[in-house]
Formats: sequence, C-alpha cells, structure tokens
Amino acid sequence: MTEPVQVLWTTAGAQVPNLGARALVDVSDGDTPNIRMPIRMLSVDTPEVTARSEDGAEKVDDKFVELAGWISDGTAPVSKEFADYILPKLSTGNAGTLQFKQGKEASAWFKAQADARLKKPNSNRKRNLFVRTSNAPFDNYHRLLAYVAPSYSNSELKNLSRKERATFNLDLIESGWAAPFILFPNIPGELDLPMYLKAATEAVDAQGGQYDEPLSLPAFEYRMCEKLYGISKKIADGDTLTMKKQLAWRSRYAADMRNRTLHGPESYMSVPMHFRIWIWPDDVQQAIGALNLAPSESLVSSN
Repeated sequence: MTEPVQVLWTTAGAQVPNLGARALVDVSDGDTPNIRMPIRMLSVDTPEVTARSEDGAEKVDDKFVELAGWISDGTAPVSKEFADYILPKLSTGNAGTLQFKQGKEASAWFKAQADARLKKPNSNRKRNLFVRTSNAPFDNYHRLLAYVAPSYSNSELKNLSRKERATFNLDLIESGWAAPFILFPNIPGELDLPMYLKAATEAVDAQGGQYDEPLSLPAFEYRMCEKLYGISKKIADGDTLTMKKQLAWRSRYAADMRNRTLHGPESYMSVPMHFRIWIWPDDVQQAIGALNLAPSESLVSSN
C-alpha cells in the first residue's frame, strides 16, 4: 500500500491575495487564461462617483451640511485646525453633487485620452498597455497597483521623449482631473518626480480640471468626510465610542518633500498637495528612516 504523503509547502515572499471572481477574456493556450481585473493607478486620485446617481449625490450634499453643523458645535471629533480648513468646503451645500459631477468628467476625460493615445497611427488597432506594478502589487480591494502607459515598440521608444511616452497617471495629474496622491513607499523615481511636480503645479495654476472649483473636495477628503459623517452621527445619536473609534476617520500622516517635515493626520493641509507624501501609520517609522523625516512642531506638541 502506498504510504500517505503530506505536502507542506508555502511560496516564499509576498502572498498574493484571493482575487475573487474575475471575467475570463480569452485563452491564449492550454495553461494561460486571460482575465479581466481592475487597476488602481498609483500616485493619482480622481473624484469619486460612489454616489452612483445625481439623487445619491444630493443626499451626500445634505449629509455634509449636517456634518458641518456637528463640526461647528463641537460634536464631531476634529481639531480646530482641521475644522477651520474643512468647514468652507462642507458648508457649500453642493459638496456631494460637485464630487459626482467631477468624477463623471474625470472618467470621460480619461476614456478620451486613453482612446487617443492607444490608437496606433494609420490603423484602427489599439496598442496594449504597459503596466508597472508597485512592490506590494495589490491593495485591500484586490486591485492591481500600477503605473500604466501605452506600450511602444523598441524602435518607437528611441524617438520618443520621456514626456511623450508618459504614463496615464501623469496625464491625469497634468489635466487637473486627478489630485496628486503619492503614497509611501511608492514614490516616483528621480527622473519622473520632477515631471510629476511640474504637471501638478501647472494644473493648479491653470485651474484645470477639478481646480476650477476652489472649494471642491479632493477624493481623499471626500472619502474621509464620509467616514467622519458616520462617526459623528453615532456620537450625535448618543453612542459612546472609544477614542480610537472616534479618530478612525483619519488614517494617514503627511510628509513635506520640500523640507522633510512629518505632519500629523489632521495637519496634512499644511503641505501643498503636490509636495505631499502620504504615509500609513504602520509605515511611519520606516518612512522616517528612509526619507530622513523630522516631526513638525504641532506633531511634537500633540504628543
């Protein structure tokens, strides 16, 4: 009789998460199925369309006005610095509607840009995508984290400048439809970062894309305020929350790449958006060493 065999084997390195259900696009050969999966583009953040409809966006308008009231009367667990910064944006009465409108416009702009840049000259065929992933390839939603660009042949690349073969990530920053969103440790390289900063600065100066509306919420602030609304509503309804749960709406630190200063989660606005590097709390110690950061005065005094 054959002896039972136990196979105890785990691949070395990072574990790939369960990606769940994915559509089968085609089969290249017997062992190569091609699937469809989402990509989360690195270092950019476009306005959200999670309200799903204009009616849904109007409901967000009402929620954010209510949140502004809780911030004003001290119910919401925020610092005065953050309250002074965010209140003008929440009090407009159209923060949700504007976010949804800008999200639809950003999506339409990117689709048109992708169609134009992926079209091969003198042909109806489209180029493939060039994809460069981060060190940790997937986010918590199982999306591939990557920079993406049209895929050019080696002969084409010889005649293209770095700007001409730029990623779609950079295109979005340049258009103003994406806010800069560099998240440590996925920082653009030394040749790409100057282009990124120049594109972001010029987009703000030209009031392109979402910058046409000075009181619009960047997507990360929109998501943050949705979390803050849920927490503040519980407090207003009389629920007792631990301090950890009260502050769960804020999650990232921000480093100023101009002077290597580290700012706390409610002081990120002290750093202009295009000079900001976001850092998760678990990565702060690593970032301090890797980027040679020093804490801001407000961060030191808060501790």
